[in-house]
Amino acid sequence: MQKWVGRRVEIIYQGADGRLSQRTIRVLSVQNGVVRAYCLTTGAPRTFRIDSILACVPVRRRSA
Repeated sequence: MQKWVGRRVEIIYQGADGRLSQRTIRVLSVQNGVVRAYCLTTGAPRTFRIDSILACVPVRRRSA
């Protein structure tokens, strides 16, 4: 995840309650197994445990 700092990525995340969610985030930092990000899906800052991120793909920028 470190390589995505400053970029938008789409993740599939399994929350502590076991539910899956798909989110688009902007990665702010990665430290001690935790991703700090701004969640574009909810419009708020969030933290995500790396071991709970099941999939991650960069969001491609649209070309004009």
